[in-house]
Amino acid sequence: MHATVAAGTTVAAFDGDRLVGSARYHPMRQWWHGRSMPMAAVAGVKVAPEDRGRGVGTGMMAKLLADIADGGYPVSALYPATAPLYRSFGWEIAGGKYEAIIPARSLAALLRADDTVKADERAAGPVRRATPDDGAAIVEVKSLVHAQLRHCGPNTREPWELRDWLDDPENFTYLADDGFLSYQWARGHDEVAVEELIAVSPATARALWEILSSHASMASTIRACLAPDDPVQWLTREPDVKARRIGGWMLRVVDVSAAIGARGFPTGVSMSVRLDLVDTVCPANAGCWRLEVADGRGSLQSVRDAPATSAIQLGARGFAALFAGAGIGPLRLAGLASGGDPAADDALDAAFSGQAFLLDEW
Repeated sequence: MHATVAAGTTVAAFDGDRLVGSARYHPMRQWWHGRSMPMAAVAGVKVAPEDRGRGVGTGMMAKLLADIADGGYPVSALYPATAPLYRSFGWEIAGGKYEAIIPARSLAALLRADDTVKADERAAGPVRRATPDDGAAIVEVKSLVHAQLRHCGPNTREPWELRDWLDDPENFTYLADDGFLSYQWARGHDEVAVEELIAVSPATARALWEILSSHASMASTIRACLAPDDPVQWLTREPDVKARRIGGWMLRVVDVSAAIGARGFPTGVSMSVRLDLVDTVCPANAGCWRLEVADGRGSLQSVRDAPATSAIQLGARGFAALFAGAGIGPLRLAGLASGGDPAADDALDAAFSGQAFLLDEW
């Protein structure tokens, strides 16, 4: 809290001299199909119980969103305790947080790579314990992984934010040239709670899982926060990895043009679609736009004439969900999209494909 106050990223509401509410955001970066952009991570939105229902939360979120826009953040994300307030300002459910529950014994002997497939020749580099001075190195490695695996949704923090966390003796953190692992003990020593395990090469991924498997003599369960497509289910000998979604988070596209320009897209997709965007909270986003995608990049150009009959109409919530990978068909069923034609639907589904997830909470 002190850091966000000093940085000017906290808003507060008062009734006279009495503090009745506060909210803040943290500066981060968020990865979308292998490219990153600045992201404002909203947190700590709270109103005193006796002052709820007076519009305090609405006023604070209006000011916070204006500050986020003035700060140049194309997108903002948050974990909602309740959704109506955030939806009224254009945030919408965008992705999930996922975990895998693995019997520790299943990691004792990982399956070998398929002998019929040419092996990845990259050997595992040295894996070492991270120190409080490794914040920048960890951010660099996480960025490498998210870029090469073309992840959608995960964030990276500022290096200085990681020092206290790395200095906590309860956290076990390991760093490789192309991978990172962090975990804690839970339920005494019966469970290992993995906060993050990411890697680019198969050799590094195995090396990190083997660190966890070394605890099998004590822990009965490994509970790991992972990407939803993490390959651990193909590494264990028995089909006893239980994966599930444990939470959802919301996204707000604050500057639609900047967000599209910074986002990554599949390199094989080339398309041009007219969009009619409605955004009463951030009116600069509203209007008719031409979305073009080619060679892994996108652009959103304002079209001054009236929207074509084939333009797809989206509000702020629908555009946020589309940006995060939701299909146009489901958005139509939810009443968040209308208009357009089937060819445009297929093009948008291909351009924004990807399962959005976060590994971090703030």
